[in-house]
Amino acid sequence: MSRATTRRDFLTTTAAGAVGATLLPAGMPEQPGTLFAAPSMDRVRVGFVGVGGMGMVHVENLLAIEGVELKAIGDIVPEKVTKAQDLIVAAGQPRPTGYSRGPRDFERMCAEEDLDLVYNATPWEWHVPIMLAAMKHGKHAATEVPAATTVEECWQLVEAAEKYRKHAVMMENCCYDRLELLAFHLARKGLLGELLHGECGYNHDLRAIKFADEGEGLWRRAHSIARNANLYPTHGLGPIAQAMDINRGNQFDYLVSMSGPSRGLQNWAAEHLPADSPKRRERYRLGDVNVSLIRTVKGQTIYLTHDTNLPRPYSRKYLLQGTKGLVEGYPRRVYIEGASEREDRWDAVEQWFASHDHPLWASEGVKQASRGHGGMDFLEDLRLIHCLRRGLPTDQNVYDAAAWSVITSITEQSLTARSKPVSIPDFTRGRWRSTPPLGIIEA
Repeated sequence: MSRATTRRDFLTTTAAGAVGATLLPAGMPEQPGTLFAAPSMDRVRVGFVGVGGMGMVHVENLLAIEGVELKAIGDIVPEKVTKAQDLIVAAGQPRPTGYSRGPRDFERMCAEEDLDLVYNATPWEWHVPIMLAAMKHGKHAATEVPAATTVEECWQLVEAAEKYRKHAVMMENCCYDRLELLAFHLARKGLLGELLHGECGYNHDLRAIKFADEGEGLWRRAHSIARNANLYPTHGLGPIAQAMDINRGNQFDYLVSMSGPSRGLQNWAAEHLPADSPKRRERYRLGDVNVSLIRTVKGQTIYLTHDTNLPRPYSRKYLLQGTKGLVEGYPRRVYIEGASEREDRWDAVEQWFASHDHPLWASEGVKQASRGHGGMDFLEDLRLIHCLRRGLPTDQNVYDAAAWSVITSITEQSLTARSKPVSIPDFTRGRWRSTPPLGIIEA
């Protein structure tokens, strides 16, 4: 039995007496299902680690959000730190302190800087170490996706957030895309009926990116060499999980997973790289297409895919289906029995945006935002800062970060066991039963 499983079982039976187990602010009495909210703050002092492509998108977003001070910037490339510092000064803020003395210089930032939040957009393997360092030194933590890469890392995040009473948030931007929020809005209004099924995934031709000599090419391909799993589940799964109330009255139960052969990266290397390139001799464990089925404790089904090594247009394969209708993405369309224009015919999504747009997307500030994936990156950063400044529970919390990220490891376990069902850990230790669902957030 693994250490993570043993510890999980132990904590399940002792959670009532565990220090900080309900992740409540200091001094508050324990109440079943209470969502953690830290004290409010007038301004959010931010240290940002990893200012490459996505990191700079977030830095630009934060500079456009009221109440944010960017106090520290860290990256292993000094030139990237300088570029971010110059951008921040040009925006009218004091020059932030730079941290570029090596891959672990974030530890010095967390120890020395007077910060409220440490935010990182680094390679996956650094997400947990940075978040743990932040919380250890009294800072909230936020990270790009996925929050963690192993079951053990997921438990580390949960336990640290509970111990230090700090937010540990995975910034899943797809939870804020307009289509997914429309589907969430329709579901909350009851127009889809009882939710029964979801389909989602990450289907994106990343061959050129994985073989690049810069950016994600420096680290992302290594995961295709080392692991056969659904490596990147959260973009598709996060919005489905929120609509189905995972960790808030519902829970993932178990999954089965299988992958096909690995051909795409080898073929791309043979066609595009010199004959003497060492990359042509690499072998990859990652199957080109992974398909997984998740069942919730309420009996709902979720079909989840991962496809990044073959030629294809981008798709998150989004579908949310209930007893009265469904919303689909790629292509985007809606059908609701008794409300759609024609029986058994799809409606164009635009008419549903016009009548049932989520309040966040109906706000003028978001409509005018274009930074990062059409505005959803700006919206996720705006919501995080809004919640921190007002002392509200964040839209996603550490239990969501763990539950959505752990899917990679659970698919890996299922694949190793010839696609047998594998239980998905309950990081809330049963408190999902009494935790209220996420409501419709006003702008």
